[in-house]
Amino acid sequence: MIYLRLFLEFLKIGALSFGGGLGMISLIHDTCVGTGWLTDEELLNMIAIAESTPGPIAVNIATFVGSSQGGILGAFLATLGIVLPSFIVILIIATVANNLLKYAGVKATLTGMRPAIVGLIVSVTITMFLKQILDLQFVQSTVNVDYFGIAILGILAVITVLYSKLRKKPLSPILLIVISGILGMIFY
Repeated sequence: MIYLRLFLEFLKIGALSFGGGLGMISLIHDTCVGTGWLTDEELLNMIAIAESTPGPIAVNIATFVGSSQGGILGAFLATLGIVLPSFIVILIIATVANNLLKYAGVKATLTGMRPAIVGLIVSVTITMFLKQILDLQFVQSTVNVDYFGIAILGILAVITVLYSKLRKKPLSPILLIVISGILGMIFY
């Protein structure tokens, strides 16, 4: 039963989300936390791992969640579920792309979807920040500030700005993840 559920839940995520892996995180969060497969902290850890491993973040998270819930078969089915809708859509688009993008309605629809995708990413970012750094679960909750988390965030911001100013190019996300891990070992 868990195998069918993993496949169907991640199929739903793959079919209903737009904006790539980051756009899927809000649906992944709702599904994984809502079903009890992961806690918020476990999901945040999985996102960190998925960001630091090769491949698309949503596929990596689906594989990790599937593996944690159903072993190798669970990992396969969750991964298949999340990539199948995109594969089918891309296959269809690839056959009609030139004809499809010339229509103003298609362009307008895609342009109109961009703010919603950005909003979903920002919403998940703010929610996770409030839960992980401030330990704020609900509006009525007390705030327990994670000073080490804020310090790491501040250090990373300073490093990013200084690197960009001195080197005239952005700092590699991989290097930021490595620095974050080192700071986490130092502070925690």
